[in-house]
Amino acid sequence: MSINTEHLLRCIQTLEKSYELIKTVDEGSIDYEMYRNSLVKSFEITLEQAGKLLKKRITPFFASNKAVDSLNFKDIFRNALKYSLITEEEVLRWMKYRDNRNNTAHDYGKAFAEETLTLIDDFLKDVKSLEKVIKNA
Repeated sequence: MSINTEHLLRCIQTLEKSYELIKTVDEGSIDYEMYRNSLVKSFEITLEQAGKLLKKRITPFFASNKAVDSLNFKDIFRNALKYSLITEEEVLRWMKYRDNRNNTAHDYGKAFAEETLTLIDDFLKDVKSLEKVIKNA
């Protein structure tokens, strides 16, 4: 089964562009806030898309679609580890990304947005690696 990752790749490109642009403006400026907001939203969308596609990737390991449908985001990544699709270190980082996303979803304050910025370098590496895992099903 081939899994289409085009939308995920577009999400990654959007995230990279927001990250690139935020580095070109002064912190505290309106442009900075605009790029930071774009970056946070792109992070959230990319994270969700990665989880959905990984869920499709692990589906063949389960007896039924119903069993897969009952998995939450973190369970999807735990199962990806179980089936040797990703490493334990990657799973731990994905858990951290998810926790950050949950925090930003409930409090769009500056502190949470800035915390997201600190995750982007690792997140971009991990999501690009995961895209390859998903695509090479």
